[in-house]
Parts: sequence; structure tokens; C-alpha cells
Amino acid sequence: MVSQKQPVYVLGVGMTKFIKPRGKVDYPELGFEAGVKAMLDAHINYDEVDQGVACYCYGDSTCGQRVFYQFGMTGIPIYNVNNNCSTGSTGLFMGRNMIAHGGADCVLVVGFEKMFPGSLQTFFQDRANPTGTSSMIMKETRGVTKAPGAAQLFGNAGREHMEKYGSKLEDFAEIARVNHEHSKRNPYSQFQDEYTLEQIVKSPMLHEPLTKLQCCPTSDGAAAAVLVSQSFLDARPELKDQAVLIAGQCLSTDKPELFNRSAIELVGFSMSELAAKKALEEAQVTPNDVKVCELHDCFSANEMITIEALGLAPKGKAHELVRKKGITYGGKVVINPSGGLISKGHPLGATGLAQCAELVWHMRGWANNRSVKDTTCALQHNLGLGGAVVCTVYKRADGKAAHDLTNEEIAKKTGLGYNPAVEAKGFTKAQVDAVRSKTARSEWALQDTEQKVEARF
Repeated sequence: MVSQKQPVYVLGVGMTKFIKPRGKVDYPELGFEAGVKAMLDAHINYDEVDQGVACYCYGDSTCGQRVFYQFGMTGIPIYNVNNNCSTGSTGLFMGRNMIAHGGADCVLVVGFEKMFPGSLQTFFQDRANPTGTSSMIMKETRGVTKAPGAAQLFGNAGREHMEKYGSKLEDFAEIARVNHEHSKRNPYSQFQDEYTLEQIVKSPMLHEPLTKLQCCPTSDGAAAAVLVSQSFLDARPELKDQAVLIAGQCLSTDKPELFNRSAIELVGFSMSELAAKKALEEAQVTPNDVKVCELHDCFSANEMITIEALGLAPKGKAHELVRKKGITYGGKVVINPSGGLISKGHPLGATGLAQCAELVWHMRGWANNRSVKDTTCALQHNLGLGGAVVCTVYKRADGKAAHDLTNEEIAKKTGLGYNPAVEAKGFTKAQVDAVRSKTARSEWALQDTEQKVEARF
């Protein structure tokens, strides 16, 4: 791996509330809201952004420009990224590389998605499906049912875990129970309902061991991050206490094990293991140092096997950690304090950046209603079948453990009058004006997006 030439920091984050996909909010509005919030958080103007990265799976080409032109038409490069469910963190990885190797000092990454209700569908029927080879392996080894394809792939991985290691239906349900309970404290979560273990077990079975309440919903939403170089941060010393270092990161794709006829391998175990190992090594930490983790729990079965891929439990022992209440507050590691994909929602292009926002708030001490004491590093895992996975390790710029700030302290520091980690709000016309380009703005590009955002709050 090429060594990083300079440190890269997350200076600002922002996100929309994740909502049911009912076609009520279009992607230009979602992306605009997330981007404005991230720039407000970073205390920058769009004129300071060197490059832009737009992350989405569903939409025509150059949707990113449609979103970014609302901030300004400064002529900067804008990249459109599609890497399945790991799209948002792939954009984050690209932005980090741009800065680390001297290509930019400030990059704005915006992830957004406007989805269709129901399970994911293949759009193109006249060409090869990118995961078609995986589907052939599944058909030959486990057969095909009428359940949604993703539920079958991940459910089969859960079945293999049960067969090999002795995990039970209730262990997978417990993972979902924890995530739903965590989401109560996340104001951006699509669902904030708590369920008993019995309710989760008895919800409709989709593909054993997965019941409905163990599966992430389709969602509309957006999230964004402002990444900056050391020199950019040094010129703004007053912001150093909110800057969070990307201490380690790896984007990995599948290894030959994908096709070894294991259901666990078929959903990317080896590439998750590789990405985590490299990211943790670069950050100079071990899995035992991780106290908070945002993990790609599209299904509870994926959380079970990924706990092991990340090294948070020995291979074949994740269910034992779950049974010991080891994945929630008071346990070994708090996994998905945001509620995870299962409860927070999963707008594909936004998910990786929403995970980033959650962990940045933790490392700053802003997530004070769901914080984990003495956190010195945070781990992010974002998976896309087909395949790609990004693991990222975050540390504070000062290298110290996070400590909670009060909402009053945060409200004063942000200048927003509230703590965005625990309260989801909109913004004013004056705040929009502060972050939009001073030199190259177009009201035509903005159209009525600003008014639509204001009307929702």
C-alpha cells in the first residue's frame, strides 16, 4: 500500500433525517441539506472546496453536478461514485486520497439516495448482473427461494454460522433488538421504536434466521463530510478541537475465497477481514482498542459474521459476545450506537457518510446521549456486494480520548444554537447564504430547493 503523504481530517459533517421512500423529497433537496449542514459544521464557504465527490446508486449520470451546482458553479472537478452499498465510504476514501497525496486541501463528499419502496431490484434486464456469479453459487449450494435475493444471501450466511458454530435464531434477533434500542437516541433514525426479543423473533420470517425486524429498510436520505489537509486545518487553529483524524482506512474488494462455496464468504467475509486488518494497522490500534463501531448491519446475520471479520470476536464466537451483552453499553464494544442500518435506515449512497458523521460526533464528544466512555478510536465498516468494503479508523486530532461536552457548549461552538448530534433541525436563509459560493453562485441552479427544505422543518 502506498504510504499516506499527509494527514487528512474530517472537519465537518451533516445529514438529513432518514425517511421512508415515498417520493416526497427529491435527491437535489436531500443532497443540498446534507452539504449545507456539513459546510456550516466545518465553518467553510463552498469557494474553499477544491474537489467534490457525489455518492449515489440510483439515478442518472451527473446527479452529483445537479446537487453541487446548488452550492456554487466554481468549475471544480466533481466525481460521481457508484459502488453499491459502500458507495458513501468509497467517496470518503477517494476524498482522503486526493488530499493525502497533494491533489486538494478541501474536499466535500455528499452521499444521497432516493429509493423505491420494497426490496432492492435489478434495473437492467438486458445485460449481465454484476453479482450473477454469486447468485449461481448460491443456487448450487443452498437453492433459491421466493425471498428477496439479498435476504437469501445474508440469511444463508447466518445459517452457515449456525451450522458451523452453534449460534441460534435468538442470537440474530438479539442483534436486531440492540440496534432498535440504540436508535431511540438518534434523531436522524428512520425508526426509533424499541422491540422485545420475542417481538423480533415472531415478526414475519423472510429467510431463516432473518425475520422482518432483522432487515434494514429502504430509505431516502443524505449525509456529507468536509475533508481537509493539515495545512488547511493549521490555518484555522480555532477548529482543531472538532477535527477528527482519519487514522487508518482501506478499500478492499473480493478475494478468491468469494467462490469457495461458503455462504459466509459469498457476502464478503474475506474482504471485510482484509480491509479491517489494514485500516487498524495503519491507525496503529488493535480490535481490542475499539470501543465504538458503526458496522454494516444490512441484516443481523451480516453483523454476526462481520463482528468476527473485524476481529471484535474470535472466529465462530460472535454469538457468545452477543449473549454476554457485549455489543451494547456496558459490554466490550458498542456496535451501531446510531441504530445501524436495521433501524436508522439504508439510503445506499448516504450510509457510509452517515456512519462517518455518527463516529465523528462520538470522537468530538457531541454524541453525549449515546457516548462510550474513554473512546480513543472508532471503527467504521461499510460493505457493498459485488463487491467492495471500506473500513475506516477515526481518532481525535489531539490523540486524546473523547469526553462529553454539554449541549449548551456545543450550541455555542457551532453557532447553530443547538447540538446537531442529538437534535435534527434545518437551517436559515442566512446560513445557506454563508456557505454558498460568493463568486460563482446561480439561483437557477438552486431553483426552489431552499424553500422545500425550509418547509420540511
